[in-house]
Amino acid sequence: MSAPALSRVHVAHADAWQVEGRLRAPHGGGALEVRGLRLMASGLAGPQWNSGDVTAPDADLAAARAFYAARGTAWGLRVPAGMAWRHGRRLKTLRLMAVEGDAFAPVPVPRGMAIRAAGPDDLETVLAIDAEAFHEDPDEERGWIAPRLGARGLTTALATLGGDPVGTGLAIRTDGRAGPALYVAGVAVTGAARRLGVGAAVSSWLVAGGLDAGARFAHLHADNDPAARVYARLGFTEAPALDVYVDL
Repeated sequence: MSAPALSRVHVAHADAWQVEGRLRAPHGGGALEVRGLRLMASGLAGPQWNSGDVTAPDADLAAARAFYAARGTAWGLRVPAGMAWRHGRRLKTLRLMAVEGDAFAPVPVPRGMAIRAAGPDDLETVLAIDAEAFHEDPDEERGWIAPRLGARGLTTALATLGGDPVGTGLAIRTDGRAGPALYVAGVAVTGAARRLGVGAAVSSWLVAGGLDAGARFAHLHADNDPAARVYARLGFTEAPALDVYVDL
């Protein structure tokens, strides 16, 4: 069975998730590549934190099942939209966007706002913003966010407005099969600071830093149309999507 060529964004997305897996190896996570799959695990139980990217339709699902069974965790897979795939249940589609370095259109930081890199001492602040924005339990999110703070190659942004924490976001620099790239994720804004340009400013700050550090392009997935419009202002355009499958 032939497979369509993977887009560079699909490859970069897998690069970033494998960085996450390797980062978490000391905590029971890890990364593995087998036929047709690039897998990662976090050491956490939730399926949202344990996943793999399909690179070919003849993927070795038995190896994936063994990888996650050894860790006692649920898991899912991301499959390039349009690839022939007959396994599991499609849960959702990730709307991917990307911007080349020379097409990036940065936005200024709004007056009164400051953005800096968060460190381990900022964990509770970052958790509070993330939990409010995404309606998550901070205690459940702690194990996912904590290893990122201060980790090499990862930048967590912390935005303040008038001295009050209002936004956060993550960038992962990779130099894997897709070449030097930047994955932007987890852009979160407190309810009181929405529609003030916080999300755009945080995203712009992260992308600018990644490009300055050598990335040739940045990529992300937009949760909804308003988010996509924000990213479009920065020069991001639509990229081939990924379908998420569970119950594999």
